[in-house]
Amino acid sequence: MPAPRREGASPRDPHLTGGLEVWLTGTPAELDAATVVLTSAGRVVQHGTRWPLTGADAGRHRLYLRLAVAADKQVPRAPDTERGALIDLDTARANRRPA
Repeated sequence: MPAPRREGASPRDPHLTGGLEVWLTGTPAELDAATVVLTSAGRVVQHGTRWPLTGADAGRHRLYLRLAVAADKQVPRAPDTERGALIDLDTARANRRPA
């Protein structure tokens, strides 16, 4: 019987003293998009192998990323007019019509 799969960095890899660690789970397209966005915030130090999930999660994969991110870096945000507005849930519930 094969040994259980070991998660994380290989003992042969150099010791990493910091960085942001992220486990991502999603479809291949979602993982690609998330990797692009995260890469814009920093530099990928370690990019794991995509592991396919099984059962109810078939078609989705798991991916490990370690990034070097400058803590003082500001990511540009969309103007308030392009983001969704917050709503007052109490008012929305009071004005809700029965189905």
